[in-house]
Amino acid sequence: MKRLYFLMLLLLCCWGPAFSQQQPTPFSQPPEWSKTAIWYQIFVERFYNGDTTNDPKPANVNVPPMDQIMPDDWAISKWTHNWYEFEPWAKRTGKPFNQTVHNRRYGGDLQGVLDKLDYLQELGVTALYFNPINDAPSMHKFDARNYHHIDVNFGPDPEGDMQLIASEDPLDPSTWKWTAADKLFLQLVQELHQRNMKIIVDYSWNHTGTMFWAWQDILKNQEKSPFRDLYNIKAFDNPATPQNEFDYHGWLDISSLPELKKVNITTTRQIGHPYEGDIHEVAKQHIMDVSKRWLAPDGDVTKGIDGFRLDVADHIGMGFWRDYRKLVRSVNPEAYLVGEVWFQKWPDQFMDPVPYTGGDVFDAVMFYHAFRPARYFFAKTDFEIDDRQFRDSLQFQWNRLLPENRYAMMNTSSTHDTPRLLTSFYNQNKYKFKASPNDDPAYRTGKPDAETYKRVQLYLVHLFTSIGAPQIWNGEEMGMWGADDPDCRKPLWWSEYTFEPESRNNYQPGPEEYDPVGFNQQQFAHYRKLISIRKSNPVLTHGDIKFLETSGKMLAYKRMDTADEILVVFNLEPGKKSFTLPVRANYVNLLDNKQVKGKKIDLDALSAVVLKKQR
Repeated sequence: MKRLYFLMLLLLCCWGPAFSQQQPTPFSQPPEWSKTAIWYQIFVERFYNGDTTNDPKPANVNVPPMDQIMPDDWAISKWTHNWYEFEPWAKRTGKPFNQTVHNRRYGGDLQGVLDKLDYLQELGVTALYFNPINDAPSMHKFDARNYHHIDVNFGPDPEGDMQLIASEDPLDPSTWKWTAADKLFLQLVQELHQRNMKIIVDYSWNHTGTMFWAWQDILKNQEKSPFRDLYNIKAFDNPATPQNEFDYHGWLDISSLPELKKVNITTTRQIGHPYEGDIHEVAKQHIMDVSKRWLAPDGDVTKGIDGFRLDVADHIGMGFWRDYRKLVRSVNPEAYLVGEVWFQKWPDQFMDPVPYTGGDVFDAVMFYHAFRPARYFFAKTDFEIDDRQFRDSLQFQWNRLLPENRYAMMNTSSTHDTPRLLTSFYNQNKYKFKASPNDDPAYRTGKPDAETYKRVQLYLVHLFTSIGAPQIWNGEEMGMWGADDPDCRKPLWWSEYTFEPESRNNYQPGPEEYDPVGFNQQQFAHYRKLISIRKSNPVLTHGDIKFLETSGKMLAYKRMDTADEILVVFNLEPGKKSFTLPVRANYVNLLDNKQVKGKKIDLDALSAVVLKKQR
């Protein structure tokens, strides 16, 4: 008995710390893993084509009765072709580039992601955020055909999957089957977890597509459809008249995205503001069932995803979101919820993230709030700010958040909805305003100049040494450039491909100029270096931050905890500047591993140091 007692005591001493670390995350707090995440956002259709046998065909992407029917000679686009060149089918439509480009498909799929997991690990990312992969006919997948299945063209058997889906009752989860695409996705989840990587997926619970099963029933049966109350139908068709009177509310008046009905609204509903309300109970239950399906496939949470990115969160009432958090955390207490909480009034006023991060809704928001002032500090724009304004902007954003949420923010720089970093820095316009040649003919879409690359690299030093979890939009580490949607959604520039030169003037009139296109090894190495620095120095993840005295276009701050201290200094001035170190000590610059001694350090124009105090 005494031996058993000492054995139990030994186990408690050895394993006690591990047991304590595995305690479930409190309901009101973000999971600890989200604070250490290096996020990589994947747009599957443009990521990598790993299986050419499942490439989309016209039947997969046509959307009747909308005006989105592909021509008979439509085919997927060549991965390496000049982005601004019209395909033969596109040219014959006679439509402008900005209309035909959205009908392109390049064949990216889940096998392509599996094929590139070694690449992602070499880069150093630890968490993947997938743009919508639910079954949908569009390129962007926000127009769900089926919430509860993976897109048929992302898996190995599109035709078989469509037949399987047709055999189900969409409202009865007991009839749901696992398609070939679903199974491949679950295989991907398992592979990621074996590599100690996390995965969240993107859903828009605010609206569906016109091919969604409930909407198709409404189109067929009109007011006799059992699903007529799931949407905001303004008028049904009168069969006694020659015209079609059917009318409904689409999200932002977009007819291809019918919006699910909001109910129990008790406060003013205004876009860009939180409001009290819910979603129709039938749609809500379906959403909950779908969420449980992916969080715990067949009831096994170890095989499920690690959370959700939630689209246009302000368009859905807070009552729904509170219930949604309860459901998600009841299934997986370590799940992460991040909301798209962006513009209150475009283009100048961002939403307040506080109502969404108080512990009862999301763990974080996509933190564009920290990027916009950073762009105005690090880039050369018409809206330039100095060090004091930048510090004030960051501290304002951080100080209104709870500390645990502050460190779990997804620090978003660029996405599928913004210009790429290089192009954003290359243009001097206001953030996210007239950020494409379609809106501003003078907007520059070609290869940026050398100074732009340097400024982006300096911003990245800040991103990976600041508070919050850094996020990478797929392809940024390859040196890709591109204006706002659709140009930010080019197929990725993998190193094994040889790309056609890209038209610098795209579809604008003027003399043709071309830029060479391809994988930028220097940019990749810079990302990899910064990720390695962050992962090797936990103080950059959870340490406090303190800004030091600077002026003009100099910036300095310390990240510190009880064990370590790292000093980060930037010189955005046009000439060399000296910076007085807080204490005389021996430092190593983590960017180049060179020793720094003495009381002062000289920084060249457009340069930075990341100094770690040596013990």
